[in-house]
Order: sequence, then structure tokens, then C-alpha cells
Amino acid sequence: MIGLRILKRRRAVSAELVSQFTDIPVANVSDCMSRMFAGGPRLRPMHSGRFMSGAAFTVRTRPGDNLMVHKALQIASPGDVIVVDAGGDLTNAIIGEIMVGTAIGRGLGGFVINGAIRDAGALRQGDFPVFAAGVTHRGPYKDGPGEINVPVSIDGMLIEPGDLVIGDEDGFLSVPIDQAQDLLQAAREKMRAEAVMVSAIAAGTQDFSWIDATLKRLGCEFED
Repeated sequence: MIGLRILKRRRAVSAELVSQFTDIPVANVSDCMSRMFAGGPRLRPMHSGRFMSGAAFTVRTRPGDNLMVHKALQIASPGDVIVVDAGGDLTNAIIGEIMVGTAIGRGLGGFVINGAIRDAGALRQGDFPVFAAGVTHRGPYKDGPGEINVPVSIDGMLIEPGDLVIGDEDGFLSVPIDQAQDLLQAAREKMRAEAVMVSAIAAGTQDFSWIDATLKRLGCEFED
């Protein structure tokens, strides 16, 4: 039944590829995706700052209800990031300290909640990755409906079951499985290029000629 179903995840990004993204800033990967994809500025890290990287285990649920999130905690694989589209509603919390403790015990890789969390102080003191849109003390309902391992969309960014999900202080990003390997190489090249720029700035040798060249190309008038 559409709206109340639990599907099998057919494939997922490899654990090896997941680990290779852990030292690459999300911003570098985002740049290599043409700066066109994002989960929205509302979803912020609620933990102490540990990098998140894992295969997406997706959940779509009624706003304010976490029945299917509990089920996802039972069946997700170690290293998975549970990505929950709860409609962005902040009225009721979808997860809190107890569910995060369960996720840690099962060796999961993190939570992304398009909705609210609670027990914010406890989560902030820990390093288990949690990204969410807000905080409320009001607890969730547990009646459903909901779906597991279906495509979800957060602020226009499509997340397929098994996609690579990464996150740091700048936010989170979903990388399609079939593009992850190529994006890994592109992001590493971006990191190397930025390291050269930082060194040039420190040495006072950075070339800023591109600024005037761009303004001239755009037809900017320069007053003598």
C-alpha cells in the first residue's frame, strides 16, 4: 500500500567509498556538483561536529510521527545514515537521546531529519552525527503511516535509497551512487587546487587578475 510500506534496499554505496569521503569537505563536493544540490540551510548539525558519511537508509513519514523511524532502526545496516523526510514540520520531535543511543549501539552512521529533534543538549555533547531542521520538547506520535526505502526529497534534493550521504558543519549533501566515484576524484582535485590558493595568499602571490577580466567581459564601466 502506498504510504504504508517497507521495501528492500536494492543496492548501496560501498563501505570503502564511504570511508574515502570522510576527509573531504562537503563544500568541495558541492562545488563539483555545480553548486546545484543541497538539503537546505535549515538542516544543521546538532552534534559536536564529527563528519558524517554513509549509505542512505530512507524513511518518509507523516509529520510528527516516528513509527517507521523505529522500524528503520531495527533493520538498517551498520554504517547506514537514516534519512527521514518528515515534511520539515517542527511541531513534534522525530528522534531524541534514546533513539540516538539505539543507533549508536547498532553501529549506524547518523541521522538526517527533515523535521525536529529533542534532547538537544545531550545530542550536542556527543559526536554521533545528527542533522535536523529544529528543536522542540514535544514528543512524537507512533501511529504511522510511513514508508521505508523509497526516494525522498529534502528541499528539492532527491535522495535515493543507498545514495552516499555526507555532512559537516556546512550542512549535508546526497551524492548519487553512480556518480560517487567520479565525484570523489573531482573533489580531491578541488581540495588540491584550494590548497595551492591558500598557500599563494599566505605568500602574497595570489593572482587576482581574473576579477577585472570578468568585469570587463561583463561590460562593467571603469571610471578613470
